[in-house]
Amino acid sequence: MDELTQRARSWRIGLIGYGEVGRIVAEDLRALGLQHLQAWDSKLAGQAALAQPLREHAGAHGVRLVVGAAELARESDLVISAVTASQAVAVAAECSPALRSGSWFVDFNSASPGAKSQAAAAVEASGARYVEAAVMTSVPPYRSKVPMLLGGPHALDFAPAIQALGFAGARFGDRRLGIVSATKMCRSVMIKGLEAMVIESFSAARAYGVEDAVLASLAETFPGIDWEKQGAYFFQRVIEHGRRRSEEMREVARTVDEAGLHPWSAAGTAERHAWMADLAEQGVFGRRGALGFARSTDWRVEADRLLQAARQARDIADKD
Repeated sequence: MDELTQRARSWRIGLIGYGEVGRIVAEDLRALGLQHLQAWDSKLAGQAALAQPLREHAGAHGVRLVVGAAELARESDLVISAVTASQAVAVAAECSPALRSGSWFVDFNSASPGAKSQAAAAVEASGARYVEAAVMTSVPPYRSKVPMLLGGPHALDFAPAIQALGFAGARFGDRRLGIVSATKMCRSVMIKGLEAMVIESFSAARAYGVEDAVLASLAETFPGIDWEKQGAYFFQRVIEHGRRRSEEMREVARTVDEAGLHPWSAAGTAERHAWMADLAEQGVFGRRGALGFARSTDWRVEADRLLQAARQARDIADKD
């Protein structure tokens, strides 16, 4: 075990973004016995109703909440950035002046290679070391062991250290900055696109009363997929995380555009996810935070809700 790996468990670790991913990471690091954990989330400076669950979680798990990204960066040996895609570059820039030379900044955010390069430039200007981490699938089932690819000139050296912190699924990807993020972004064209297509297809089929025939046809064509179960899961994830997914898909569209292709699919997927996020914020699927929110095992329940909301919106537009 090298010196860096030995030191990793004594690091002061700062979490920027204390949403679902940040809280899971905090729980798992505490379970390993790490003592020096701190976090910052923009929600902490906003409405009390949004901040209170974060404060309660931090109190329950021994995580110190700080007053801003700069304070967190100043007091951390390792900063883990897990914010929304649109904030990835801004957070790196905000941290940059306060980062200590030689510290580590790991970027978990789903952003384009171009955005990662901008974030890296901001971090490296302080003398800190930037590592991009492309998280390759949904975090909750795997928790900190989620498969991820590490990229950038410091990634190979950092891989054993993050593995020692419980990230067993982390592995070195490429020394070139942006390559592992491109891998994640191109995958998201398919995965997030499939979520959007399922929601659109299943809901339209429900409106016409042909959902059983559509599902039967899909089962015949793709017999390895339980479309009922997969459909429910897709609805759940997009209802709960549509805003974050829409921002990621805009980064995906940027990635496709940077490759020289017009991102028709990615852009359309971003719009569908954003639309679902809007409905969720309007309370169409129930109260966020309630026990049953985004947990229905029958996608038809959620499809009926969104169809009713869509009809009401159309009726209002027709009257205008």
